[in-house]
Amino acid sequence: MALGVLNTQVKSSLSGSAFLDRGSLKEQEPPPPLRSYLCLTIFACFCPAYPVNIVALVFSIMSRNSYFHGDYDGSRRLGRNALYVAVASIIIGLLFIAITCIVHFTTMEF
Repeated sequence: MALGVLNTQVKSSLSGSAFLDRGSLKEQEPPPPLRSYLCLTIFACFCPAYPVNIVALVFSIMSRNSYFHGDYDGSRRLGRNALYVAVASIIIGLLFIAITCIVHFTTMEF
């Protein structure tokens, strides 16, 4: 394979050495902002829905890894999945706490 096929920013000179085209670096747009929702998923880990919030944390970490490897669409998709699973985890945890409190306080003997 030729160098030009692997990376379009690298141009080879007549002597066979490669140099970086500086003009194309300035024309590139900046990457989109990272939305991995790591803080939300760490907060969701304190809710008592343990298998669900661990999945949210894994999605969030995978989103950060995809972003740093340059896969911005995959990072956005995984971040959105982390958000949805974290919100579901918080809702399940609050429901579990509410049901536990209701059962505990309605079965108390005075």
